[in-house]
Amino acid sequence: MSEIRLFVTTTEVQAGEVLDLLSEVFGEEDVAIATTEVDEKRDIWEASVYLLESEEDDARSRIEDALKIAYPQLVLEREVIPDEDWIAKSLEGLKPVRAGRFIVHGSHDRDKVRVNDIAIEIEAGQAFGTGHHGTTAGCLEMIEQVLRARTIRNALDLGTGSGVLAIAVAKMRPVPVLATDIDPIAIKVAKENARLNGIVSGMALETAPGFHSDAFRKHGPFDLIIANILARPLIKMAPQLVTHLAPGGTVILSGILASQRWKVLSAYNGMHLSHVRTIWRNGWVTIHLRKD
Repeated sequence: MSEIRLFVTTTEVQAGEVLDLLSEVFGEEDVAIATTEVDEKRDIWEASVYLLESEEDDARSRIEDALKIAYPQLVLEREVIPDEDWIAKSLEGLKPVRAGRFIVHGSHDRDKVRVNDIAIEIEAGQAFGTGHHGTTAGCLEMIEQVLRARTIRNALDLGTGSGVLAIAVAKMRPVPVLATDIDPIAIKVAKENARLNGIVSGMALETAPGFHSDAFRKHGPFDLIIANILARPLIKMAPQLVTHLAPGGTVILSGILASQRWKVLSAYNGMHLSHVRTIWRNGWVTIHLRKD
């Protein structure tokens, strides 16, 4: 059965907002949602939902209902996806991403790594977060700052995706790292990426559908918790997340639109975490908080 893409064309900032809206529409459903830059000079982006043709009618109705309320000027378009690895194809031409000392690159760009870089190699066909989005780059930059300033003994990468953030921690400091995701395919990809980056010990990768998983009790509490997800689930999980944070521990949160920053801060301030710093990147923010 054919796969299709339903998408809207807009600006970078609004594409991020539409991405958040689509995440609310589909919740925990197994639907791929993404934003893609079309024209850098003219600030043209697309926010897309990828699904099977048999799922189109229901999805289209739900998306159009949501857009009518929030973005009535946007037109939902349709494209049939060719039978090929579109994720790998879309990432083949991406340039390496630098964030502090970290550089995230594909195998074809190994020659771009400089002497003092901390290199993280991610293959194009394994695109659960490659560093090219402002949230991932913001997290990498914040990880470097935190690890330089504080002694971290135990870290958690919640919703690890490709594993890039967990790999970043492991490459910069020889500390135990737990990387979890609700998707077993993501964990498989993260394990492959960890091996590709020479990490053979010190990193545990586990499928964990929620904080009730034994993985968090077994490996925690954590001095550092990194969660690059979305604002709504970050707010909802604040009480549970903080229970797994060690005294004086640090939290790095991202996947947050700039307009959502205060709601997230309010949720975590209510759990006695204090704001340390915010990094702003392309309409998205990465927040550093510390447990009092």
